[in-house]
Amino acid sequence: MRLRNMLLLTATLLCATWTSAAVPLERLKLPPGFKISVFAEGVANARALALGTNGTVFVGTRSAGNVYALRDKDGDGIADENFTIARGLRMPSGVAFRDGALYIAEVHRIMRFDGIEGQLQKPPQPEVVFDKLPKETHHGWKFIAFGPDGMLYIPIGAPCNVCDPGDPYASITRLDVASGKLEVFARGVRNSVGFDWQPESKSLWFTDNGRDMMGDEVPSCELNYAPKAGMHFGFPFCHQGDVADPEFGKARKCEEFTPPALKVGPHVAPLGVRFYTGKMFPAEYQNRAFIALHGSWNRSEKSGYKVMTATIRDGKVEKYEPFIEGWLQGQSNWGRPVDMLLLPDGSMLLSDDGADVIYRIAYAK
Repeated sequence: MRLRNMLLLTATLLCATWTSAAVPLERLKLPPGFKISVFAEGVANARALALGTNGTVFVGTRSAGNVYALRDKDGDGIADENFTIARGLRMPSGVAFRDGALYIAEVHRIMRFDGIEGQLQKPPQPEVVFDKLPKETHHGWKFIAFGPDGMLYIPIGAPCNVCDPGDPYASITRLDVASGKLEVFARGVRNSVGFDWQPESKSLWFTDNGRDMMGDEVPSCELNYAPKAGMHFGFPFCHQGDVADPEFGKARKCEEFTPPALKVGPHVAPLGVRFYTGKMFPAEYQNRAFIALHGSWNRSEKSGYKVMTATIRDGKVEKYEPFIEGWLQGQSNWGRPVDMLLLPDGSMLLSDDGADVIYRIAYAK
């Protein structure tokens, strides 16, 4: 079905002249040999990232309501074209690209822009792929990605801090975009805003944001491992694998559920997770998971605001260590990392919805 009366389709081309405060890259600490630079600035509320066949970087947003397309035409590691290809959407955080089409996740529906890379200045009318998602905005923004099975994976967060609303809430679902059939893949997932499939096993790994209002140190947010459909990860009955919820924990025991593969820390708000498969970074980073900790909002001392890496083998996390730190200075933060995207040259992009920036991370011996 084609959309009519769209407010959002006049594309705006903005060359790299958007004004923004200087980004203090010197505050960011990375391992030796790594360099971080600004790929694009002034990208308001930059959230999830997706890569087109022709190298276009698509950027979803949450509060801005826009979707952007960036192009680095001369290959110098800096975007020199920025198109606003959609406006006025309901939290269009999630973007995914497949077979020449851009998929955008609003709160309540999935849309598709066919042949988008050849029409950035004048985007085509979008097709509605699926419009039966819940309409609640609490945890309603979505990260989306196509899995190895060809299905579009769509998390549906709990519409609350803690509650038991039943399916399809507090889950990760998957959609057959051809038939429109939606099914629940994993339950007990409070609010996942990032996932990826391990290159070797093709198994799903996802982040999950823990509930609030249980104190500074409990519960921990999570990195979870879902090698098959039908698993339950505890919410709202159990948090971090071993802490019963004060209200709902009486109904079921923590032992009934799958515990997290890794406790990533209380209130750190893990969002994007991506496995590195490029050739630029040193060999020890191959197949390592990069995890963006967006940062706390309800903790007396702030936590998160960094990018971590996890070394994973046989479904277990062997090592978890910082990769980028420095957005948090004392108790003040100037940026909030969100999502990563691997580029064909092996470098990695990183979105920051606090500084309205997309960084490029590269390695040189």
